[in-house]
Amino acid sequence: MEFLTGYGLWGLFFASFFAATILPMSSEVVLGYLLVHNFNVQGVVGVATMGNVLGALVNYGLGRGGSRVLLEKIFRVSPADISKARRRFKAHGTISLLLSWVPVIGDPLTVVAGILKINLWVFLALVTIGKFARYAGISWAVLYF
Repeated sequence: MEFLTGYGLWGLFFASFFAATILPMSSEVVLGYLLVHNFNVQGVVGVATMGNVLGALVNYGLGRGGSRVLLEKIFRVSPADISKARRRFKAHGTISLLLSWVPVIGDPLTVVAGILKINLWVFLALVTIGKFARYAGISWAVLYF
């Protein structure tokens, strides 16, 4: 992960994109590194948010496309994770997509949103709000603590 810090905002974009696509990656390290090295806060938060939202959009597309082989075999999203995410949607509705940034539950939520064919614009709005809030909060913590 540290090798991405040398690529600046591009490294952050790829780290945040891949972190949202069910791959075990963390973009917070790159984000924190760039902030500590005086990169523009708005640019860092914007790039991280954009990469993470686009990664979530890939998950949405995988869910909408319905490829169980791809989901279960390649990305290792278990049927149990899908079932849990479906229950969250039933219990809390589409608004649960605001939690798409939460580790472990966020990726399955974005996949299930695709499976359930949630309106794409609603999906993008809620996911963007949640992921922006996350990166803004992390940035604030890095800079002021």
